[in-house]
Order: sequence, then structure tokens, then C-alpha cells
Amino acid sequence: MTNPTLGTLVRALIKPHAKAWDLLLPHAEFAYNKAPSKATGLLPFKMVYKIDPLSPIDLTPRPLAQKPSMDAAARVEEIQKLYELVKARIENTNASYEAQANKHKKKMVFQPGDLVWIHLRKEQFPFKRKNKLMTRADGPFEVLERINENTYKVDL
Repeated sequence: MTNPTLGTLVRALIKPHAKAWDLLLPHAEFAYNKAPSKATGLLPFKMVYKIDPLSPIDLTPRPLAQKPSMDAAARVEEIQKLYELVKARIENTNASYEAQANKHKKKMVFQPGDLVWIHLRKEQFPFKRKNKLMTRADGPFEVLERINENTYKVDL
């Protein structure tokens, strides 16, 4: 999602200033790094460099509680907590995306002896599919063996 997001951002910034587009790239980079990611809720800059990107407002002194720790062990612990938080948020987001994408999928489990149709794609079966006008499916074929949850051995 990074490229479409940056493309939209750059187009929006450059449209009124087409001749000075190169001067606006740092603004686009700053805006992207300052916007929280949908998946993690954190800033991309913070996930990479473990600190918030500086902006003009950041030049004012911060309270000591908000400053990153200078103690190496404490800093390592802060970074590990950040990584755990990012990982947990990405896993939760991926799980919700997967649930949404698969809510209408029907789980099919075949047993040895069942008859199945195979959808042939030119990339997977170049010797079977010569052109796009051929039938898309072939079969029925008998399932010989179940290898794992998604893979079966059939008699071609």
C-alpha cells in the first residue's frame, strides 16, 4: 500500500506546483512518515527509527517522561516492546482482513476416491493449455492421496 499512498500524496501536492515538483518531495516524505499506518496505528518513521520524526513543534523542550531513555538496557526494552506491539497489531489486522476475505469461502475436503475437476491455467500447465480459447477446466479426475489441507494427488 505504500506506493499507491505515496503516488496519491505526491499528485495532490504537485498539482498546483507542477514545475517545482522536486522541491515538494521532502514534504510528501514528511507527511507520509507523520501519518499513522492503518495496520499498526503507529508512524512508519517510528517503526523504523524508534523515535517520532521531528517537526517544528518538536523544537520546544519535551518533559523528561516523553524523552527516549538514554540507558542502553532500558532503550532495548522500549524497542522490544514497540516491536511486540507492532507485531501484535499487524497480526490482528491480518486476521481481520483474512476473516473478511474468507467469510464466503466454503471449505472443501476431498477424500481418496472422490472425483474432482481441475482448473487449468497456462502458467501451471503449459503442456495442457496451448491457448486461451481452450476449456478452463478438465476432469473428472480421481483423488489418489491427500497430501495436506490444500494439496491432493490426482490421477491425470
